[in-house]
Amino acid sequence: MAWNIISDKEQVQKIIDSSKDKPQVFFKHSTRCSISSMALRRFEGSGILDRSTVDCWYLDLLSYRAISEEIAHQSHVVHQSPQAILFVDGQMCYAESHGMIDAEQILQIIA
Repeated sequence: MAWNIISDKEQVQKIIDSSKDKPQVFFKHSTRCSISSMALRRFEGSGILDRSTVDCWYLDLLSYRAISEEIAHQSHVVHQSPQAILFVDGQMCYAESHGMIDAEQILQIIA
């Protein structure tokens, strides 16, 4: 599998609504930040993108800051970069940033 790309603010609510059927993860990434790149590589290396039990959404923060703000509004989680936010059953149930992002923890939550 590969990343789903989010590029429209209107997608945010649809993705959250989709979490009622299947868990959804937003991954906010800054392409200019080495810490963000490290977190992204670690997340991708976990194998989470190969799981059919969760959809992972990649957000390029430099191109789509307004989308990040919408995710922050919907999740009630202050924007950070990098950041992973998990929705299950329409509710935010995991949010971590920087080195605390842990794909294994996400997989445990949705198991």
